[in-house]
Formats: sequence, C-alpha cells, structure tokens
Amino acid sequence: MRVVSLFSGIGGFELGLSRAGFETVMMCENDDLARSVLQCRFPGVTVRKDVRTLKRLPQCEILTAGWPCQDLSQAGRTAGLDGDRSGLISEVFRLVEASKHKPEFILLENVAFALHLKKGAALKYVTSNLERLGYKWSYRVLDSRQFGIPQRRRRVFILGSREIVPQSILFGGVDTSIQTDARNADLFGFYWTEGNTGLGWSPEAVPPLKGGSSFSIPSPPAIWNKRTGDFYTPGISDAERMQGFPIDWTAVGPLKDAKKRGRWKLVGNAVSVPVVEWIGRSIKESRKITPDCLGEHTFSTTASAAFGQSGQAPLFFRFDHEGPETATIERLKDFGLLDTNKLSTRAAAGFLSRIEKSSLKTDAEFIPALRNYVS
Repeated sequence: MRVVSLFSGIGGFELGLSRAGFETVMMCENDDLARSVLQCRFPGVTVRKDVRTLKRLPQCEILTAGWPCQDLSQAGRTAGLDGDRSGLISEVFRLVEASKHKPEFILLENVAFALHLKKGAALKYVTSNLERLGYKWSYRVLDSRQFGIPQRRRRVFILGSREIVPQSILFGGVDTSIQTDARNADLFGFYWTEGNTGLGWSPEAVPPLKGGSSFSIPSPPAIWNKRTGDFYTPGISDAERMQGFPIDWTAVGPLKDAKKRGRWKLVGNAVSVPVVEWIGRSIKESRKITPDCLGEHTFSTTASAAFGQSGQAPLFFRFDHEGPETATIERLKDFGLLDTNKLSTRAAAGFLSRIEKSSLKTDAEFIPALRNYVS
C-alpha cells in the first residue's frame, strides 16, 4: 500500500508503516529541521513544505497526519481547533475531498486530552468530517509503554476506513489484562521542571517526552534511582530510542553538529514508531475481530475509545488496556540508558522547594533522597 503523510515530523508514521510493509510516496512538513531529517532518512521520497499549497493528494491507500497539538494539549494553550496550529486538521479534509481517488484509510494522531477538551469538540469535528467524506471511524487511546518502550505516552489514534470496520483494527487487545508492579521499581521518571502540578510520576518509565518548554528550552524528564540515590536525565539518544527510533535518527543535516535543543523538540513532538507499526500490521492483516467485552455507552469524560459511521449514533467505551494483544512492558532498568546527564543541584533544589509544598504523591523515600542529593 502507498502512504501519503501530512505533518510528518521526523517520520514516526512513515518509519512505523515501512516496518509493517508499506511504501511512503509523499510527505509534507513545515519545520525546516524536521524536513531535513525526512529528506535524509527517506531518500527519493517527495517532501513538500506547506500543506496549504497542496491542491490534491497523489494516489494512495493510506493518508496519515499527526496534526499539530499545541492548541489541544494541557501543556499548550488549549485553544482547541480555533487555534491557528491545531486548526490545520481542516487541510486534511480539504485534500481528501479534492482528490479523485480517496485513500482507503485515514490515520490521525493527537494528545489524549483532545478527547475531553471542550467536551470532545475536537474529536467530534474530526469524526463528523470523516463521516461526511464517506468514512467509518474509530478511535482509541494507546499508551506507548504497552508497545515495548519505557515511556508513558497516551495518545489518541483515529482511524477512518471506507470499507473495513475500523474498530476491528484499533480495538485489538482490549480484552488483554496486564499487570505492572510498581512495588519492585528501582527507577522512577518525573518532571523536574514542575512540582506544584503535573509531576508525571512514572515507576520504571518516563512521563511523556516533550518538545520543550514555553521558552523553547529542552526539558527532558528526570529519573530517580531509588537504589543508588542518583538523579539524572536521559540524553537525546535515549529519547530517540524511547520513541522507537534508531540512535542518532535526528543527528543529520544541520542537526548533526548543532546543539541538541532542536533535536529534543523534534523527538518530543514525534509519533511513537512501535504504535504505528502495530496499527499498520493490523491493517495489512485485514483482521476482523469483535471483542467480547465491549460495554457500550454514551459519551462521558472517562471514555477512551469509540466508533461510528454516518446515520448511526456513535458508541463510546472505557478500556483499561491501552496496548496490543501481546503487550510488552519494558522497565527502565532493563532498557539500558546510554546517554544520561546528572540533574544539576540547582535544578534539583528548585524542584525540591516546589514538591515539598505540594500534595502530589510520590514514593515515601523520594523527598528524603532529593534533600540528601541537594545538600
């Protein structure tokens, strides 16, 4: 199958789908540094700059888009689809409508918070446009940590299909039960830049990697080693691997000898490769499953999945499992961090002053260990 990718970033969709056996024929990415990565890693593939200048899609079976999330995320401005960046999703529907041969599948990705922002208005806009264009649709929150990388990264994936029932693809594994035992954790990830809210506490994983702070400064999460008392941050090579990319995927072109700030931004904004690969393999297998545990209900703030089509009321679900049929949980201590940096005493002290005043839950030994680290 041929793939066209809009808002390509550094190629998470493309790399995942290529591993599943698909061929990317065109990409579109506005960021100059991201585009330099795409041109190096996908030689021979056309890379366009501005989606707004495209008149139609080349013939393809799959259209992907991880459309900009800055106006949807909790860390962003939460302007919703009225924001100038997240509103670019309308370009996807414009191009599908203008194309003579519509793709069989449309695969979209965004932050899980999109499900709840303004009572799900963003998702309703997307699904209503899919229906208007003749697509059945399904969405489900998937956590990258369930796919073999130690990053707790919950994202909503939306799949539109003209023929196949899309929930038969996205809902694979919802019956799976998997246990993660935090009691035996040695390493804990957290956001050292916060402390009053949004700690991101993650036993044997890191919280979601970010593109950077509001000041465009890289802000990798920190890791506490409970056994040794050390505090450190993963390096950019570790971050690439935590998104499923090979080491130095972004160390190309103008980024090769540049400061790592630009690379952190690109990696933090990327789509996790293993999640896309699983979806791609599921599409290729054309499986048709009907999970036994679907308890249908109407929209609520706890819903994490749904499906629908034109002329029928959508059904909403809350699944505890956010991974594939055979989920793989890799612990940080088994991941093999290669490029760590010591968390500075100044940064640790600033974080300590905030966390001591907050009511956020951590391990009982965490704050004493942090006090000892900065003393």
